[in-house]
Amino acid sequence: MNKIGRYILVGLGLLVAGYIIWFFRDIVTWIIISWVLSLIGRPLMNLFLRIKIGRFQVNNTIAAGLTITTFLLGIGILLALFIPLIIRQAQNLASVDYYAIALTLEEPLTMLNEWMEQAGIKIRDKSLVEQVEDALRTYFNPNDFDPKTISNWLTNAIGVAGNLVITFFSIVFITFFFLQESKLFTRTLQSLTPNKYNEKIFHIVQDSTRMLSRYFSGVLLQMTIMTIGIYIGLTIFGVPNALLIAFFAALVNVIPYAGPIIGSAFAILLTISSNIGVDFYDVLFPLLIRVAAVFAIMQMIDNFILQPFIFSNRVNAHPLEIFVVVLAAAKIGGIVGMVIAIPSYTVIRIIARNFLSEFDIVRNITKGLDREKAPPGQT
Repeated sequence: MNKIGRYILVGLGLLVAGYIIWFFRDIVTWIIISWVLSLIGRPLMNLFLRIKIGRFQVNNTIAAGLTITTFLLGIGILLALFIPLIIRQAQNLASVDYYAIALTLEEPLTMLNEWMEQAGIKIRDKSLVEQVEDALRTYFNPNDFDPKTISNWLTNAIGVAGNLVITFFSIVFITFFFLQESKLFTRTLQSLTPNKYNEKIFHIVQDSTRMLSRYFSGVLLQMTIMTIGIYIGLTIFGVPNALLIAFFAALVNVIPYAGPIIGSAFAILLTISSNIGVDFYDVLFPLLIRVAAVFAIMQMIDNFILQPFIFSNRVNAHPLEIFVVVLAAAKIGGIVGMVIAIPSYTVIRIIARNFLSEFDIVRNITKGLDREKAPPGQT
């Protein structure tokens, strides 16, 4: 068979595989998440396997169970730590007079409105103050809630909760077996492909495991540093709910480019809602400046130190590649696409290097992967 015919068959095979993956996308997503969790838990798994008490040696089953238990305990601790903060803040937000927020911001918004008019910038029929009041009335006025809307919301919430329970237990179940049998994921992929590609599949999983382990460990390190840094900075300046703001900002910071904006907006909203009725220029404005300063400093640390180390060096990709990939992923999948863009691109490069290395463009985008060969080890 000539090359053109082979490429046509490969293309058709990819289309069929893509359709199957799309049709079973929920299950595929569970499997991928479980595989990632097994990568994160592998060092902990190896630590448990070293435990020996007398003649008793921890085996793979016990070590996998202990690893899963550790994950669940960690999640439980986080929930116990942050759920009370979230509930308390939700109660505060529910009791806030949102019209008072508009009044608090009335003076600076009026000045901004006048400046825009003087600069020849046309705004809509209503002033900025009126637009803020309308927005607050639309989104936060309990009297405007339709009972049917509330009923629909509760129905949807119950459905989402049920799906989350199924998803949670499925991921835990699959992760346990990926931890128990370290080569299960590799064998599963090899069983779905022709025998002549088994060696390539092995190298793809091996390289992906190495690269993604480095990437996700770096993301966890980034989140930890961002949480601690923002928390310390906000605490020094006496900002309420510093821990909740810091954790949320570090969590959404995994969203490239948009995450820092979301985290900053959340911090500003909580700061304003916690200081209703105070003088804007004497109290609120200096406090907002301090909050902005903390986020600006941490973003500089993240942009110039953490992200180059994690997103470029750890996946061996040029920063411009990362930027273009994230933009393309945002266009295709929105925020979720931006979050999974870098690990997905890493796996795609590894697959392309093993199956399409004869193309110049593939050699160019994958040459960074050759700088470091995968060490021998389990996958």
